[in-house]
Amino acid sequence: MNQSVPSDAPLAAGAPSRSNDPERTKADIIEVAMREFSEKGLAGARIDLIAESMRTSKRMIYYYFGSKEGLYIAVLEEAYRRMRAIEAQLHLEDLPPVEALRKLVGFTVDYQLAHPEFIRLVMTENIHRGEYLAQSPSIQQLNVPAIVGLREVLERGQREGVFRQGIDAIDLHMSISALSVFNVANRHTFALIFKRDMDSPEAVARRRESIVEMVVRFASV
Repeated sequence: MNQSVPSDAPLAAGAPSRSNDPERTKADIIEVAMREFSEKGLAGARIDLIAESMRTSKRMIYYYFGSKEGLYIAVLEEAYRRMRAIEAQLHLEDLPPVEALRKLVGFTVDYQLAHPEFIRLVMTENIHRGEYLAQSPSIQQLNVPAIVGLREVLERGQREGVFRQGIDAIDLHMSISALSVFNVANRHTFALIFKRDMDSPEAVARRRESIVEMVVRFASV
């Protein structure tokens, strides 16, 4: 017997029944939950506030995700999926290796700056020592293409003699991520301590170019 979606959730006037579009309902819940978890962490996030924002019930959320932790894992998966989906559209294979690496690094810097909620979620999960990502059946597969794409760029550059041999793709990926994440995660304290405006268009562009140059020069012959 198929399960039926709980019918106790109020609907907006004229909206289709939730049972007719469960995937949209799940996506909407994840969108609201992403804001809640990124702002308050796993411990501080409240399912009742997510349900209230959705004009639905906690029962509906638990029906789809099983538990607060299950919803949190789904949010983490979606956060990574979004980044990797856009990354896959860069078409790095169509660019010369140096230009491809520049584009990848620039994209990473721009994405992290535009999506601080992603960084907050990752920081929260690191506080939990990766406990919940470890329970995800899909998270590793979501991130494999990022390493494969970077490795292919490196190998092309090495064959053409523009990149050094012996660069590990995962290590380089970590360095790109570290520079891009610090640029967002520490900008408030850094700006305060060193009395530097980190948010002006000029400062953002200058820092972006600096990160791109550091990575490209590190990889280059």
